[in-house]
Amino acid sequence: MTKKIAFLFPGQGSQAVGMGKDLYDNYESAKNVFDTADKVLGKSITGICFNGPEEDLKQTVNTQPSIVTMSIAALEALKSNLDITPSYTAGHSLGEYCAMYAAGVMSLEDTLKLIQKRADLMSETKGGSMAAVLNAPEGAVEKALEEASSVGYVDIANYNSPVQVVITGDTDAVNKAGELLKAAGVRKVVPLAVSGAFHSRFMENAGKEFEGFVSEFSLSDAKIPVITNVDAMPTTSAADFKSKMPKQIYSSVHWTQTIEKMISEGVDTFIEIGPGKVLAGLNRKINAEVTTYNIYDKESLLSTIESLKSELCCA
Repeated sequence: MTKKIAFLFPGQGSQAVGMGKDLYDNYESAKNVFDTADKVLGKSITGICFNGPEEDLKQTVNTQPSIVTMSIAALEALKSNLDITPSYTAGHSLGEYCAMYAAGVMSLEDTLKLIQKRADLMSETKGGSMAAVLNAPEGAVEKALEEASSVGYVDIANYNSPVQVVITGDTDAVNKAGELLKAAGVRKVVPLAVSGAFHSRFMENAGKEFEGFVSEFSLSDAKIPVITNVDAMPTTSAADFKSKMPKQIYSSVHWTQTIEKMISEGVDTFIEIGPGKVLAGLNRKINAEVTTYNIYDKESLLSTIESLKSELCCA
């Protein structure tokens, strides 16, 4: 039986000052990605990633292109050291752009231009807030959102795992939902430090503007199915990507469903490629039986390659 592996790419919040530096120093393939980003975007992504300051890296206009650059650099370092083709790719929110790149949907230059425009539009949209809800009893979130909607718009931004969702919307409604959830016994409702209500209808105008921008690009059909955030379904058609990319900005991220879909298709090994280990942590909550490797620096790259060679030869 052929082993089924999926590549995963993280989203906003996984960034850290210094990310990608030793990949840049040790792998020409990674260095080329960073150098291309600096040139295409007309700003020092290398400087922001390697030296910060953190305040600059945390700004959405810098965070999104920085994470995409670092993740693709890690991907290219992997590919230059191991001949491996995944069965699926997927990315959390902005990570979906890395997943599309990995699947051959668009060039590195176009991926960078698209993610920068997305970041610009999302950062320009002010108002609203977001909060992470941890370990809510079954049905509690839906009930709280229904009640809180009496004071304003509130919705689910991210289905991150069975024990973590992120809510988004009008600040008063998000706060009200948080109060109701705490009253229902939820111990942790954590406000998120974001510039606005991402993945909500606050972002619809940004999505519409992005639609016009995306229409100017030539995308290819995916060589590998990408499980997309908006519906957790395998996508390969260039036309489908063009319609889903703008929609993703203001729609819920169905991450739990994305991982469950790949597992149902026989995937049992995931490789999280990019800064941090956020998605590996979510995978443990979604399904503790799957294996997730991480690639975020030279050491983790070499360790993952060694483990994969062992697994692939015995699969």
